[in-house]
Amino acid sequence: MYQELTIQPPAELRLPPVPWRDPNEVSPAKLAQYIASLERACAENPHSADLRTCLGMAHAMNFDVHRSQDALQAAVDLEPANFFAQLKHAELYFRLRALLRAEAETLKALELARNAFELGLARRQLREIRALMRAGTQKPEWNKSLRTPALCLLAMFLVFSLLVALR
Repeated sequence: MYQELTIQPPAELRLPPVPWRDPNEVSPAKLAQYIASLERACAENPHSADLRTCLGMAHAMNFDVHRSQDALQAAVDLEPANFFAQLKHAELYFRLRALLRAEAETLKALELARNAFELGLARRQLREIRALMRAGTQKPEWNKSLRTPALCLLAMFLVFSLLVALR
């Protein structure tokens, strides 16, 4: 009776399908193949923030934080108004427990939300970040210089060396 209507987007806009539903069940070989196909797709479409977001997520699943961060940062740089690129970039900081940066990036994603679904995702992530901040589970930030302690340690070493030499 009813015929399902499927609209195929143009090939340049189509994202590669995720070959699994549960990320815990994917084999390292399949993940490596998927990452390779995403890298080829990114090379063919260098201005696609969506492809770079997918690549960043795949690298994160492969526990390659630096490549994931590079891909997600590139996605945000390519398309600053892309909600999912911004949200996944913030999520990476959240997973690394750099909570102050994660909160700032999630607030940017919250501003980019265009519908209730996106707004709910960003709010949920922001709520989780703030709960972790209240619980005190964040990495300490190095915002002070280590010059003074290093100079004190050097001075103590010199004094100790002179005392040993004079004995």
